[in-house]
Amino acid sequence: MTVESGWGRGVTLPAESLDPFRRLSLYNSPYPAHDEGCAIDLYPDSNDGISPVSGVVRATRTVRTPQKSYAVEHDHLVLVDCDAAWCASAGLDAPVVARVLHIEPGVEPGDRVAVGDSLGEMVRSGFFAPWVDNHVHLGFRKADQNLQRASGSLPVSLPSAPTPLAWDGRGTVVETGETFVVLDRPLHPGDGDWCGLAACGGSDGAGDDGKVRRADGPAESVVGVLDGGMPHYDGGGVLAESGAIDSGPVSFLGQVVGERRSRDVSWRPFGVRANGSAVTGLSLFCARAGPVGVKIVCPGHEFERGERVTVTIAPE
Repeated sequence: MTVESGWGRGVTLPAESLDPFRRLSLYNSPYPAHDEGCAIDLYPDSNDGISPVSGVVRATRTVRTPQKSYAVEHDHLVLVDCDAAWCASAGLDAPVVARVLHIEPGVEPGDRVAVGDSLGEMVRSGFFAPWVDNHVHLGFRKADQNLQRASGSLPVSLPSAPTPLAWDGRGTVVETGETFVVLDRPLHPGDGDWCGLAACGGSDGAGDDGKVRRADGPAESVVGVLDGGMPHYDGGGVLAESGAIDSGPVSFLGQVVGERRSRDVSWRPFGVRANGSAVTGLSLFCARAGPVGVKIVCPGHEFERGERVTVTIAPE
C-alpha cells in the first residue's frame, strides 16, 4: 500500500510524522499551495503547533493576513531544514526544506526539532474560512527553490492509501458552529488507520440524470477517498493506491460530482442539500479515530444538536 515517493513524485510522509494528528487533508483549501496536493493540513487534538518533521529551524517569518473579525492580524512561516534521517524515512535522496504555517513561532533559527515537538501555538489565521479549524500547514521545497512564495512546493503523499468508508448521506448533528455542523457518521472502524468518505467511479460515464452507470455489474465502484471542499473550492482529490487512479468520472452519493485526472478532481456543477435545503458544501478530510464526522458548511443554518440530517447531491 505504499504510495510513490522520490524526486519527480514529491514527498511521501513517514507514518511517524502523522502520528500526532487526528485529521488531515491535502485538497481542502482554496489556495494554490494545495493545487495537485502540494501541501497537507494536519489537525492535532490541541492548539499546540506540533512539528511533523525533524531537523533544524532555518528561519521564521511573520506576514499580515486578510483582516477578519474571527482571526488574528498576523500569520507565520517556520522553515525547517529536514535532517538526513527524516529525509531517508520519506524515501528522499536529497534534502528538503519544510514550510510550516499557522503557528506563532516558539522556536528560533538554529533550534533542533523532532517529530512531535512543539513549534509554538497555532493561530487562527485570516487566511482561514470561518468554518476551518486551526491546523498545521505543511509543504516542502528543495533547498535551492524560493522558500518564501506561497506556491511551488513538491507534491505530498501519504505513507499508505486511506481506507474508503461507505456513507448513505445520513447522520445526526453532534457539533454546531455559526457556519457549520458536524455529523456522527460515518463511523471509523476503530483500527487506527486513516479513513475517509468513499469516492466512486463508473466505466461508462453518466446518464442524463448524472448517475454513473456500467453496462454490467454494480452502478458504482470505489476508487479511493474523496478529499477537498466540495464544491465550494475549485477542486479536490481522490486519495488511493499509487497507480490505482487514471482518469474518469467521480461520483458521490449516487451522483457524478467531478472528473479525475490522476488524483486531482475538477468539480462538475452541482449543489449540496441537507434535509432539502441548499448548503455551501461538504468539508472532506481523512480521520484516524472516532467518527469521521462529515462537516456540512452551512453559514446561517438552523440545525440543532441531535437533529437527524440527510445529505443529497443535486446536479445543476
